Amino acid sequence: MKKNIRITAAQINTVVGDIYGNTEKIIKNALVARDQQEADVVVFPEMALTGYPPEDLLLRQDLYDQTKIALKQIQNKVKNIYIILGLPTKEKQYRFNTAVIIYDGKILSRYHKQQLPNYGVFDEKRYFTAGTKTCVINIKGIKTAITICEDLWHKESALAAKKMGAQLIISINASPFDIQKPLLREQILSRRARENNLPIIYVNSVGGQDELVFDGGSLVVNSKGKVTQRAPFFVENLMLIEIKGSRIKGSSLILEQVKITCSKMRLDPLDPLELVYKALVLGVKDYIEKNNFKGAIVGTSGGIDSALTLAIAVDALGKNRVEAIYLPSRYSSKLSEKITKEQAKILGIKYNKISIEPIFKEFLSSLPKEWPKTLGNSTKENLQARCRGTMLMAFSNKKGLIVLSTGNKSEMAVGYATLYGDMVGGFCVLKDVPKMLVYQLAEYRNKISKVIPQAAITRAPTAELAKNQKDVDDLPPYPILDEILKRYIELNQSIKKIIAAGFNKTLVTKIINMVNNNEYKRRQAAPGIKITTNAFGRERRYPITSRFDKK
Repeated sequence: MKKNIRITAAQINTVVGDIYGNTEKIIKNALVARDQQEADVVVFPEMALTGYPPEDLLLRQDLYDQTKIALKQIQNKVKNIYIILGLPTKEKQYRFNTAVIIYDGKILSRYHKQQLPNYGVFDEKRYFTAGTKTCVINIKGIKTAITICEDLWHKESALAAKKMGAQLIISINASPFDIQKPLLREQILSRRARENNLPIIYVNSVGGQDELVFDGGSLVVNSKGKVTQRAPFFVENLMLIEIKGSRIKGSSLILEQVKITCSKMRLDPLDPLELVYKALVLGVKDYIEKNNFKGAIVGTSGGIDSALTLAIAVDALGKNRVEAIYLPSRYSSKLSEKITKEQAKILGIKYNKISIEPIFKEFLSSLPKEWPKTLGNSTKENLQARCRGTMLMAFSNKKGLIVLSTGNKSEMAVGYATLYGDMVGGFCVLKDVPKMLVYQLAEYRNKISKVIPQAAITRAPTAELAKNQKDVDDLPPYPILDEILKRYIELNQSIKKIIAAGFNKTLVTKIINMVNNNEYKRRQAAPGIKITTNAFGRERRYPITSRFDKK
């Protein structure tokens, strides 16, 4: 027996809590899938109706009241196409992460997510009850299993679907990006497909939500585990999957021919730098636009971090919505000013230079008279940073522009940043980007078009808060620092294990102490985009008051 079916994977960007706006988008895309793509089925991501993750909005009854109304709208306005849609539901006192299957105004079936992730950035056991029933439904003559995200990371859900006679699995997802996730995701899906001899259609959300970025990359894996189709990353897309002239042999759907109709279909090896850069751009764009900021301000220093932040901001928002402010002190070099001016000119953005020297002098003269003779270097350095932070926030208040802070993960880890100084801002673009990756991303961006002056990349890292200051005065070279930090933060290795890997005991102990002693600073840092496997913020939650690993 042969079956023809056209399925649209609706990779859409929703806004958490905007149930009515999300509903309009779902209806619009469902009608496009039906009328323009002539699809039989349209599949939306996990929790598409509310956006993901809604966090404690899920504890509000009015959220479920609104979703019921929105679901009725979809049922009434979209007919003659199967709709598979993710949303939260409530039954008595129980809450579920649910997929509904709708056709001609009727809900044909509901599936409750069975595997609830409760690690990393996920808190689903806080909110949801796990489902217990497998869902296999006949869609256009094909027995189709519905699963939700984490379900396929475990063997049980796909195996249960196979036992119930499933010939195809459709998985709806809100799977956030990290640098390892796209490849790992495909490996997991390939394994599930091979184990059960079942093709899988995987539909992922796209868009930025606070610290998370959902990367899209929806895909099709055939029953042999091969990726046959993939939607673009980091953009909305309606990917039409046309199963044409496919045979059903026994209980298996044989994909003889899959017509690729999505735009910019990519099946070449994934480029991690490209994916990370696009994640940062989308994260900035959505954070600013979904929170209704007019644009962004970046305090530029002539260093690599602010230069990369500025490039990302312009790529995200356009040159007319980004401003650069250079705030030199007595320790700022001519090279720094040259770099900042050059980059602003290349990007075509508004540029201001405001010396903080008068403010800095006023601060120093206002301190108790006995202080200047005994004033430590860190006090003077932090005063300069706080002068800059105050000026940046003044511009932010006046213009309605968000300040993008420029610290990277290496600095955030060891506290090489000033509270209420260079840490000010509403969003920290590079918060989860280690220093060496900052350099790699700058080189990657310049290969597309040169927007970062080469001097910013080649100069020795310096905060320029003291005479002839260099980062290596206080920190080991960044390649060494980043490796120690990766082992401790991302791989959760002990001090003993890091030392055993060949690192100097005194240095390792010093760095780990710096990490642990600066948790209080990170708690006060702006949110930033997660791109690694263990990001500061909602993913890595360590106590401020702790003596663990402190020597």
